[in-house]
Amino acid sequence: MSRYLIAVDLDGTLLRDDKTISDRNIRALQAAREAGHEVMIATGRPQRHSIMYYEQLGLTTPLINFNGALVHHPKDSSYAVTHRPIPLKTAHEIIEEVSETKAHNIVVEVTDHVYFQKEPQEFYSPYTERALSVTSGNLLKHLQEEPTSLLIHATKEHVDNVRARLNKVHAEAVLNRQWRMPEHMIEVMSQNTSKALGLREVSKHLGINRKNIIAFGDEENDLEMLDYVGTGVAMGNAISQLKAVANEVTASNMEDGIAIYLEEKLGIKA
Repeated sequence: MSRYLIAVDLDGTLLRDDKTISDRNIRALQAAREAGHEVMIATGRPQRHSIMYYEQLGLTTPLINFNGALVHHPKDSSYAVTHRPIPLKTAHEIIEEVSETKAHNIVVEVTDHVYFQKEPQEFYSPYTERALSVTSGNLLKHLQEEPTSLLIHATKEHVDNVRARLNKVHAEAVLNRQWRMPEHMIEVMSQNTSKALGLREVSKHLGINRKNIIAFGDEENDLEMLDYVGTGVAMGNAISQLKAVANEVTASNMEDGIAIYLEEKLGIKA
């Protein structure tokens, strides 16, 4: 059998709604590794919010964080880290445009250092968890490094306006996506960022052909990845846009969709 690279998204894909990995999915991924395949995580999460799953699965592969803006190897310090940040000038311009009237708050991450435009309330506590540092206040003053990620928690009435301006004025420098949950969160990343680019680097490092990559996802930030790989698998709970570009659709994240697909595809028993 061909040697595959299996790339799994976390939220809504590998993780159940309670943010845990089912025993069946764990067994399936372990069985895949024992059969000679490679397993890796490709997530929009930062390193600090994904490393626990990396360790739980016992992985030894590179890790894709921030949707490909950061590609690194937790187990190999000699691996060449890739960081694709947002130009600082662009980040400052976006912050200035939305901070006063169009956003409840702005969250900026420079790898695992977190900055808030306004003092974070309980809603934002997940961003501060395990952060190397947390800074609140005027981002135009405090943010002096190119950010890995910029999150705009837009007011409901300004979501479409903010995204339209990002697409019109800053399209050459950044791309943006809107999350389903919370629904008014706009994620801004460097234009040359995607999980697909991260997978291209990792597959080259591992010596695995693009055609032998199987990737699982559920959201807008998985579109490029599923379109790029040899076999793109959308979860049953995925957005319709992703299902349209996927080669296969499996069961949902609550129904062990990853395990069900791999058991049949690779002929493994979990």
